[in-house]
Amino acid sequence: MNIKVCGITEMKQLQQLDGLDIDFAGLIFYKDSPRYVGDKLSKRDVKKADFDLKKVGVFVNPEMIDVLDAIDDYGLEVVQLHGEESPEMCDDLSSEVEVIKAFRITGDENIDELVAPYDAVCDYYLFDTGGLKESFGGTGQQFDWSILTKAKIEKPFFLSGGIGVEDAARVKAFKHPDIFGVDINSKFESAPGVKDMAKLLQFKMAMK
Repeated sequence: MNIKVCGITEMKQLQQLDGLDIDFAGLIFYKDSPRYVGDKLSKRDVKKADFDLKKVGVFVNPEMIDVLDAIDDYGLEVVQLHGEESPEMCDDLSSEVEVIKAFRITGDENIDELVAPYDAVCDYYLFDTGGLKESFGGTGQQFDWSILTKAKIEKPFFLSGGIGVEDAARVKAFKHPDIFGVDINSKFESAPGVKDMAKLLQFKMAMK
């Protein structure tokens, strides 16, 4: 099970995540998020860092040029699109980096219909809680994961939304042939954008 830690705002913590063998680290480029990377991280330092983890840029309804600039400035290997981005945009970006298309789940969706237009144009899906406030405000809400067990999906996906240390056993018990990883954020923080490394290590050990 891959682990993606989202909302990183400190270079030291990026280095610590790499040391913990975390698989993906998310940098949020959504300006209304309390975890917006903005001027918190040096583009140069992030780009030149030799990490085993993959650096993920998280965007919401961005302009294409802004995503391309961030890929170049920060040396991003993956882009996560969290808004209403078109399949065409995913397709264009997929020639540059790996693409995660995120979907905010309320529980009323037909998952297979929701993801179908993106099937050929991205590398992963991510399923998160209902709205931008939940996703980026850190309210820690979860959706009913059983909606995913009823869907074929047929692409590697991340499970996201309000997952904490106490959910490790539940994540391990969740069964779907395409589950690829878990995305964690606000439940592992001492302050917005500041991760509690002891909790992260505890979760990683519990996921083994």
